[in-house]
Formats: sequence, C-alpha cells, structure tokens
Amino acid sequence: MPLAGNLHTMDLFSRFFRENQEKFLAFAYSYIRSWAEAEDILMESMISLWECRDRWEEDKGLHALLLTIIKNKALNYLEHEQTRLRIEEDLNSHRQRELDLRIATLKDCEPDKIFSTEIQHIVNKALDKMPPQSREIFMLSRYSNLPNKKIAEQLNLSLKTVEFHITKALFPYLQMPSACMTVTAPSHPAKPAL
Repeated sequence: MPLAGNLHTMDLFSRFFRENQEKFLAFAYSYIRSWAEAEDILMESMISLWECRDRWEEDKGLHALLLTIIKNKALNYLEHEQTRLRIEEDLNSHRQRELDLRIATLKDCEPDKIFSTEIQHIVNKALDKMPPQSREIFMLSRYSNLPNKKIAEQLNLSLKTVEFHITKALFPYLQMPSACMTVTAPSHPAKPAL
C-alpha cells in the first residue's frame, strides 16, 4: 500500500482508486444493497478523501480512512432511508384508515333512507311556510290520520274549510315530481299552532 505522501498527485490517487474500487464498492453495497447507491457513496467518499488530502498523515492508511468515510456516508444514507420509510408507513397508515372509513361509510349507506330524509326535509320546509291553521289541519289529516269530518269537529270548523286547507296544503306537493309525492310523518313533527 502506498503511503499518503505518495498519493498527493491526481494520477497516483486515481491509480489507488482503480486498484481498490471493487473492494470499496463491495463494502458499501454490503450495507446499502443497491449498486447504484453504493457507487454514488463510493464516488462521494473518494471526492471527500481527495478534498481533505492536505490532512492525510504519513503513518495512517488511506484504506482505513476511505472505509471510514464510506461507512459514515452509508450510515447517513441508511438513516435517511429509515426516516423516509417511517414517514411512508405513517402516510400509508393514514391512507389505510381513511380508506377503511370510506368503505365502512359506503357499506352503511342506505340510499332509500337518504332519499327519504331529503324528502322529509322538503316536507318540513313546506310545513314551516304554511299558515298555522293550514299546517295544523294538514298534520291532523296526514300524520294523525283523522278524517276531515273529525278535524272539522275538533277545530270547530266547517267541513268545506277543512277540505280547503288540506287542498291548499297539498298544492305545493302536486308540483313535485311523482317520486316525491308520498308524504310521510316527520321523525320530529312540528307542533301544530293552537
């Protein structure tokens, strides 16, 4: 092995590299497990070694010095890879939880309930817009299933007045598409005005 002092010229340093390249590359690859990355680390290590040539000591072997540089660069690379893999695992874990949630939500989805809820929302909005007496008569007719005559007696109104209010209350529903025509009792019916 040539002494450090003999390697201060580029030609001698290049020869040192060529003669030892395979063993240094094998050393880097044994930890990195990627030929391309191992070659990059070896080249970077050789550049670092050349750039600090003024600090070489005559009695220190360049083989050991270069192996130390390769070791440190390989260690930096592996620690970086470890961090990258942890971040990827965290991201994948988050994506997996999100995917599981979307699958569970879709499995629990009942389109007929969604549609029914939307219709009920429309009905409730229409009820809120009705005059109090029309709303009360409509709710007694549709939600309490009272006949018109019973509603008239209960509210002390004529049968024609009850029929008028029911027709008036139903008019907005007659303008809806046929799929929305069925009026069902709301889950929380509005209180009739007294």
